Amino acid sequence: MKADQQGNISTPPIQMRVAIVLALIALCGCSARRDIQQPLTLRPAPVGAAADFVSVPQLSVNGGHVVLSWVENNDETSTLRFADYRGGAWTAPRTAATGNNWYLTPADVPSVMRLDDSGIVAEYLQTTDEAAEAYDLLLTFSNDDGRTWSAPVSPHHDGTKTQHGFASLYQLVNGPLGLIWLDGRATRPDGGGNMHVRAALFDRHGTQTSESLVDDRVCECCPTSIAIGTDGPIAAFRDRSATEVRNIAVSRLVHDAWTPSAIVHDDDWKIEGCPVNGPAIAARGRNVAVAWFTGKDDQGRAWAAWSADGGVTFAPPIRLDDEGSLGRVGVAMLDDRTAAAIWVESANGKTELRLRQLDASGRRGPSQVVAPFNGDHARGYPRIASVGDELLLAWNEVDKTKTTVRTVASAVSR
Repeated sequence: MKADQQGNISTPPIQMRVAIVLALIALCGCSARRDIQQPLTLRPAPVGAAADFVSVPQLSVNGGHVVLSWVENNDETSTLRFADYRGGAWTAPRTAATGNNWYLTPADVPSVMRLDDSGIVAEYLQTTDEAAEAYDLLLTFSNDDGRTWSAPVSPHHDGTKTQHGFASLYQLVNGPLGLIWLDGRATRPDGGGNMHVRAALFDRHGTQTSESLVDDRVCECCPTSIAIGTDGPIAAFRDRSATEVRNIAVSRLVHDAWTPSAIVHDDDWKIEGCPVNGPAIAARGRNVAVAWFTGKDDQGRAWAAWSADGGVTFAPPIRLDDEGSLGRVGVAMLDDRTAAAIWVESANGKTELRLRQLDASGRRGPSQVVAPFNGDHARGYPRIASVGDELLLAWNEVDKTKTTVRTVASAVSR
């Protein structure tokens, strides 16, 4: 604006005012609010899994790379296969590991993740005592784009024939590979003792550099999850109090040490056994979204909560399901303040995989049906991940003759 000699202020033309506003938006890094009321359009994104029995899909994201992994079973042999998402499609599948006597459940699944130095890491489970349902967590590395793989190594060295699994991999930017897992070294054959969450770091050569305790009493068989925010890794898991209240908790890696576990929300769900229903976590900057299942009073519910301070505190939860849920939640960031969450809805005789967008202000978009889930579907865990301007979902689809992996994608740009 400009004043004339009499002190009157003239207003710039409308075109100039628009240009000034746009310039200010660009300078401050502001962005328009995403319309979460508009359902996402999902398109098929098939992957070339070849076997008749394909199970336990997993999506891993690191450094702009998304990897889908799954297990193909033939008689007693299990093969961990994977494909990269590039140019709107999956690459030809490759093999990360194969063997006998693997430990496989719908909840505790292997995974494959690309590292930022072009390496790849894969993790899977090997049975050590079938009667005790004991198994070890194994890692293998490739430095030639998956053509050859190193001999497997384990991040735990306690030597006990107990459960070691439910791993979540992550990598610090330009730093080491990290993972967390459920560790049963302090459990007993009679069901007593405590399950731990433990963590380890590996350098770029695949050599382990540390192992540490994250939490010394957690739920025995609920999957873990981990995300990387501005302030570092944030681990999410189902805690277990002395009175058997099993709330979702987080722990942050700060100055090379894991913080004491903090409850995301007190659901006051007291349950004597493990619900096999873990949380999901996603982060961008200091904004963090956590999704989880609770079954207090025998009412299944799916929830999500936001943190604006890197996972230190969380806002009141937002309900995801409409009428009832079996859990099996997942969450992925769409931008700094918007996320997409999935869960298995179960009500009125129907079981469906559903999707909902939500933002950090507490708003939520409409739930949309992704796929019907029958009894076989309900045993599996759907997956969700985002990269760039695309959202990806994966789950097991079961018919009378075979089990396959189904994947869909959605553009999420404005």
